[in-house]
Amino acid sequence: MALGTVLDTRTADRVQAELSGSRDVRGAAFRIVLQLSLLFAVLILAVLLVQVVRLGWGTLATRLGDFLTSESRSRSAEAGVFQGLRGTFWIAVITTLVSFPLGISAAVYLEEYAPRNRLTSLIELNIRNLAGVPSVVYGILAYTIFVTVLRPVTGGKTALSGALAVAVLVLPVVIITSAEAIRAVPSSLREAGFGVGATRWEVVRSHVLPYAAPGILTGTLLSLGRALGEAAPLILVGAIPGSVGYNGSLFDPGQLREQFTAMPIIIASWSTNARKGFDEITAAAIIVLLVVVLVANATAIILRNRFEKKR
Repeated sequence: MALGTVLDTRTADRVQAELSGSRDVRGAAFRIVLQLSLLFAVLILAVLLVQVVRLGWGTLATRLGDFLTSESRSRSAEAGVFQGLRGTFWIAVITTLVSFPLGISAAVYLEEYAPRNRLTSLIELNIRNLAGVPSVVYGILAYTIFVTVLRPVTGGKTALSGALAVAVLVLPVVIITSAEAIRAVPSSLREAGFGVGATRWEVVRSHVLPYAAPGILTGTLLSLGRALGEAAPLILVGAIPGSVGYNGSLFDPGQLREQFTAMPIIIASWSTNARKGFDEITAAAIIVLLVVVLVANATAIILRNRFEKKR
C-alpha cells in the first residue's frame, strides 16, 4: 500500500471519529489544566488586592486629599505621597520620551532595513538577553554612566538620572514588543506598496507602522507599567526614601535636577517601618500606584482600539 494511501486512510478515520462524536480526552484534560492555572492566578491576584484594599481603604476614605498632597513624614497620620507621585510622574515622562522613540526606531530598523545576517541575529539575541537582566544591574550601569560620567548633564543623583535609568531598563522590552508587532504585519501589505512604486520609507510609514500600531502601543505602555514599579535602579542612583527638600509643583520640570523620591521607594520604606499606622498607609500607597498603572494600561487599550478601528 502506498504511503499516500495510508495517510489518506488515517486522515479519513480521524475525521470520521471526530464527526461520530468521540471525545478528545487528552484535549479536554489539557483544557481543564489551563483553566485551573488561570483560576489559580486570578485567585492569588484577588487575595492580594483584597488584603491591600482592606488595609488601605481606611486611610483613603478618611484623608484622601491630604494623603495625596502631603509629604512623607515620620508620623503615619501626617504622611503623604505627593513627592513620590511627582517623582513617578517625571520618571514616566522621561521614559516615554526616551525609550519609546529609541525602541520603536530600533525595531523598525531591525525588521525593515537591517540585512539578515549573523550580526543582526547577534544583536537581536543580545537585546532579548538584556530584557532578562535583573533591574539592579541596570541600576549599577546607570550610576556609572548617568550619576558619575554624565554628572554635568544630569546633576548627579537627581530625578533625571533615575528616569534615564528606568528608560534604559525598559528599552529592550520596547524593542522586542515593537519588533514582534512589526513582524506580524502581512508581507502582502509591503508588496502592495512596492508594487505601486512606493519607497521603503513610504511603505513603512503608510502601511507597516499603522498596521502594527496597536501591538506597539500595547507593548510599550505595558512596559511603562513595569517601569513605574521599579525600585532597585532608583535606589542605586540616589532616590531618597523620606522627604526631599524640593517643594515644586507636580508639573515643575525643576524636579529633574533635584533630589527625588518615587512611589516604589516610599512603599518600600514604609513597609519596613514597624511603627503603628504604617501598614495602613503602605497599603494606601500601593492602591494609589495601582491606580496610576491602571490608568496607563487603560490609555494603552483606548489607543489600541482607536488604531484597530482605523486599520
